[in-house]
Amino acid sequence: MDVRLVQRTDFPIVTEVSCDWLLRDDGTLDDTQALATAVIVALGTDRLADPSDILPNPDDDDRAGWWGDLQAESIWGGWPIGSRLWLLKRAKITDETAFEGSTLRRAEFYIYEALQPFLALRIVSQVYVSVARIDKQRIDALVRLYRGPRTAIELQYQILWEEMIGG
Repeated sequence: MDVRLVQRTDFPIVTEVSCDWLLRDDGTLDDTQALATAVIVALGTDRLADPSDILPNPDDDDRAGWWGDLQAESIWGGWPIGSRLWLLKRAKITDETAFEGSTLRRAEFYIYEALQPFLALRIVSQVYVSVARIDKQRIDALVRLYRGPRTAIELQYQILWEEMIGG
């Protein structure tokens, strides 16, 4: 059984996201929307950074990730959980001429990367991602997953940037 997660909108810090289990009126856990919950977990958790990734905090060598990913494939046929979107936490929104390239393209790539296992395992037939800069400090991402020709789920995310101190 998969537990349904819902995003809380009353979280006190605007740049942080919180999810919680959804309970039914009778107090039991809601186990509907398994695909949407799996996508929320895939995009909302921190995947291990590659050794070549530039980390958000230059004074910290924490590459994040989840310890359960270390042998997930050999133990239970799993895949690395999460996305590398967290690497953009303190990044400036830049275009393709910047050293690290376009922030929009990196966000789009990280989303596709996190959802690739859904395609590889044929859980979905197609993934569509559209990212757009909304204002100086915000990128929105629209994510659609298809089963056959029909849309299975559609989720919209807001990725917020904080101004760097002295930057």
